[in-house]
Amino acid sequence: MATDEGVGNVSDGAGRGTARVFPRYEQTFPALTLQEIGRMRRFGEIRIYQDGERLFETGKPGPGMFVLLSGHVAITQRDGLGHVSPVIDQGPGQFLAEIGQLSGRVALVDGHAEGEVETLLIPPDKLRALLVAEAVLGERIMRALILRRVNLFQGGVGGPVLIGPSNSTSVARLQNFLTRNGFPYHLLDPVSDHDAAELIERYSPSPDDWPLVVTIDGTVLRNPSENEVARALGMIGGPRGDRIYDAAIVGCGPAGLATAVYAASEGLSVVVLDTRAYGGQAGASARIENYLGFPTGISGQALAGRAFSQAQKFGADIMIPISAKSLDCERRDGVFKLKLEGEDELRARAIVVASGARYRRPEVENLDKFEGRGVWYWASPTEARLCAEQEVALVGGGNSAGQAAVFLSGHARKVIMIIRGGGLGASMSRYLIERIEATPNIELMFNTEVVGLEGGEHGSLERVRWRSRLSGEDTTVDIRNLFLFVGADPATGWLDGCGVTLDRAGFVVTGAQSDLNLGRPRSQLETSVPGVFAVGGVRSGSVKRVGGAIGEGAQVVAALHGFLGDTARPTL
Repeated sequence: MATDEGVGNVSDGAGRGTARVFPRYEQTFPALTLQEIGRMRRFGEIRIYQDGERLFETGKPGPGMFVLLSGHVAITQRDGLGHVSPVIDQGPGQFLAEIGQLSGRVALVDGHAEGEVETLLIPPDKLRALLVAEAVLGERIMRALILRRVNLFQGGVGGPVLIGPSNSTSVARLQNFLTRNGFPYHLLDPVSDHDAAELIERYSPSPDDWPLVVTIDGTVLRNPSENEVARALGMIGGPRGDRIYDAAIVGCGPAGLATAVYAASEGLSVVVLDTRAYGGQAGASARIENYLGFPTGISGQALAGRAFSQAQKFGADIMIPISAKSLDCERRDGVFKLKLEGEDELRARAIVVASGARYRRPEVENLDKFEGRGVWYWASPTEARLCAEQEVALVGGGNSAGQAAVFLSGHARKVIMIIRGGGLGASMSRYLIERIEATPNIELMFNTEVVGLEGGEHGSLERVRWRSRLSGEDTTVDIRNLFLFVGADPATGWLDGCGVTLDRAGFVVTGAQSDLNLGRPRSQLETSVPGVFAVGGVRSGSVKRVGGAIGEGAQVVAALHGFLGDTARPTL
């Protein structure tokens, strides 16, 4: 389901319908031929709905994809403020679904029968089988599913209502979270929007309550955490219970996504989990220009989004946001137990550690007070909007810092790059150095480090103090947004007590170096614990690049097959 490209309506920020034209209508709403529908029948079952009956409902898990055989279905948007807006009317030969129905996620719009409707309902597992079995037809359907979610997102159709000042750092935090996960939302300004004003009068929010988040059932959350929002919206999916997976992948960055795509496409049952969003640190990159096959570059979000859709297409269960707390490596009955936040538990025959690294937090006075309130560890369009015509500071001298500086220079009045060392040549690609040197509103400050932060009465960052490492002189400047790109530390705390060998810096040791004289061959990507593998940035000695991470994700699948095959053989 999605917004119509020239036929239907899409909601504006206040939930009222306004016409909006989208490109690629024919690809977004393709018409199926009788022959194509005939080939699809073996994947579904006939369902008949009476006039006014709902086929799917906003906020509840979708039953799958509906192919309309006769009759019409009206697609409407409904938000937690009581607004209902028409989206599109679909008829015979069309199908109703978007990318979330590949995994049975919650519907983002409502679908009502107009008169009697006969449909072919294809549940999520059969839909995935259809996409693989019918390659040409599957390509058309897959493209439509992706475009429909894009249209939902761009049009602000479905999802929660965020109410708060557009320049609020807490608003930006949730916008970034929802955007990174491809989940639609719309933002209302409490000053100018009538609906927002009514809600504010009722709830009397303090400055610390922004944003108010209104879910589809009308529940109002005050400045909730990302996990609270995810649970309220039904974002966390994937079956658990007694299921035993072939492989559990911890981390949904490039390495984890690559592992999921290749493993699931080869028939392994796979579950992937991540604490925040798919794409990892790479997903926050404004532009990746040195990845094979994209000569004009691609954003980290776009690259990760494509891989995320691929993984779902092949049947990987993805659970975001959810954290791994510990790993039980005793392998009772040949199964690892992965303990998650709360009391949840996953079981798998093999584990792939792809948890990457957590943003490094330098020793800066008051840093913890301003994280998410003017201190950022990534640079997306959401943060860039906050920096419009401002002077901002950015700490770091690596490729990620360079990409962020160039991106922010297109929005901020001035970008001050603060580099601890005396140059960029040792840590940054030459093409980025040349681009930075050619950008007039980027100022480089070498041999300098940030030492302190100060804020105002509402708790947001207002001043940054830095120190020359040559003269020792301190300088305080009025700056409301500080970006930190100073590297990252491996996210391996959840492996404590499992027996996985780490190097001095905390990265996972693999291959021959991890072999504790057990006298058996070991895969290059296997850890000291048989059946536990590590890929990407979390692995000791890995190349910290997107291409390297994706390559290791593909490579580890052969090792998974080998391990699973060995453990499945009967003991002689």
